[in-house]
Amino acid sequence: MAKVTGFMEYKRKDPSKRPVVERITDYKEFEQLLPHKELILQAARCMDCGIPFCHSYGCPVGNRIPDWNDLVYRDQWQRALEVLHSTDNFPEITGRVCPAPCEMACTLGINEPPVSIRHIELQIVEKGWEQGWIKPQPAAWQSNKTVAVVGSGPSGLSAAQQLARKGHKVIVFEKADRIGGLLRYGIPDFKLEKWVIDRRLEQLKAEGVTFETDVNVGVDLSVRYLRRSFDAILITAGATVPRDLDIPGRKLEGIHYAMDFLAQQNKRVADYDVSKEYQYSARDKNVVVIGGGDTGSDCVGTSRRQGAKSITQIEILPKPPKQRILANPWPTWPNIFRTSSSHEEGCERMWSILSEAFTGKNRVQAVKVVRLKWSDPGEKGKQTFERLAGSEFELPADLVLLAAGFVHVEHGPMVTEAGLKLDGRGNIMVDEQYMTSVKGIFAAGDAVMGASLVVRAFFQGREAASSIDRYLVKTSE
Repeated sequence: MAKVTGFMEYKRKDPSKRPVVERITDYKEFEQLLPHKELILQAARCMDCGIPFCHSYGCPVGNRIPDWNDLVYRDQWQRALEVLHSTDNFPEITGRVCPAPCEMACTLGINEPPVSIRHIELQIVEKGWEQGWIKPQPAAWQSNKTVAVVGSGPSGLSAAQQLARKGHKVIVFEKADRIGGLLRYGIPDFKLEKWVIDRRLEQLKAEGVTFETDVNVGVDLSVRYLRRSFDAILITAGATVPRDLDIPGRKLEGIHYAMDFLAQQNKRVADYDVSKEYQYSARDKNVVVIGGGDTGSDCVGTSRRQGAKSITQIEILPKPPKQRILANPWPTWPNIFRTSSSHEEGCERMWSILSEAFTGKNRVQAVKVVRLKWSDPGEKGKQTFERLAGSEFELPADLVLLAAGFVHVEHGPMVTEAGLKLDGRGNIMVDEQYMTSVKGIFAAGDAVMGASLVVRAFFQGREAASSIDRYLVKTSE
């Protein structure tokens, strides 16, 4: 642990953010770093809690949080980095975009603000880059086994690095023109600048990972070819099929999936030529974002930076409470009211709103909605709703962004040709070793879980890599 009485002596202090009027003019990251001395005090708040729920319950990758908090407090940064990297391949990414379920499970968080775990994690790895401690770790020997990784998102990258360090030859196939998956073409630059990804990719390349872009497995390369050419295949294609909203007027122009909108803006920031692609722009438009989650929030921040006339975000669920309810106890994730950095930048938020139709001639002009009345949550927290009679109204809309989540992995030629079994939700079925119904083909990440957290995808990539390594060793005996 860190300082015995630190949690009583020091208050939580969050990193400052760039002023709203400044940050909405560009796509640079908005969060700044705490000064070194202040960070030491934040690490000192980690208490002798007996059972570190932050590690054992809250963190999907099992970060040894009390250990590296203690090391930071003692100014042993390089050792802290080693401990952090022992469970997390890309802490500079989780330290930026993870919603930090570890903090919500922090024992101090029962009745006080929790330890600033996510920010301490970020500062550890950034100091590692600054000091030159992070270097390629190529394998000492080569196994002569080959692995094809399909998809270069969080789970694919973590698996690729783990497998390469075991001495296997790894080739990552990505259907987009650049590596990173959701990290590259989903998360806005103001939350994750892309040089952060590129910096780590150089390490993976130096460790022997090969990247092939513009390759759509199942179309450009057959699964049959991959099975014949590689000793194992890992599918980490993500849950890329968006949830649609099948209501009247859906075919009107100006209604787009959130990820298409976000991805094109990422390309603009990277100076891509998007003139040949359909232009999604919020400039001078009334924007309606349907969906109250993180993706919807990202649409709000992006629309604000593009110069939207107005932004309204609507959510079918009721407004969350400010504090936990009895059915949502610590250390579970608290379903409470939150305001993101994008919300701070300006938008109207509405809850208990059901979209019933889009109206307009050729292009959308409004969204017809109705207010809902939700029942009180019982002991199990379940609720039902009914329409409120006479509460119908219209929201002006020149641009509608559908941010209602994702349903499952794409059921394209890759899945069908391989004959992979799917579960009831359309995800790829795997066993405890992450192997699919086809021997030698593994799957991990959102392709297996459905849309989930980046940190969970990192974890499954590591776990799948471990299983593949055991499989390759066994087949070579």
